Amino acid sequence: MNYELTQHASDVLREREIAVEWVERVLKNPLKVEPDEEDEALEHRLGKISEHGDRVLRVIVNTHIDPMRVITVYFDRALKGKL
Repeated sequence: MNYELTQHASDVLREREIAVEWVERVLKNPLKVEPDEEDEALEHRLGKISEHGDRVLRVIVNTHIDPMRVITVYFDRALKGKL
């Protein structure tokens, strides 16, 4: 998979102890894809992480550049049990 992480995304992964493998899994096989409400270049990819209590990982990427750039990553508390 061809992508790059912003410095912010790298920092978030380390601070929140989010595995890069989880990010790659969601990038490759999202359960849901949503457009960003404010920026048409951004896409929200969502996936369940079974190793983390089936919490929903939201990966926000800029798909208008090559390689696509991961902007930020977080567990979306509002979607727990809804995806």
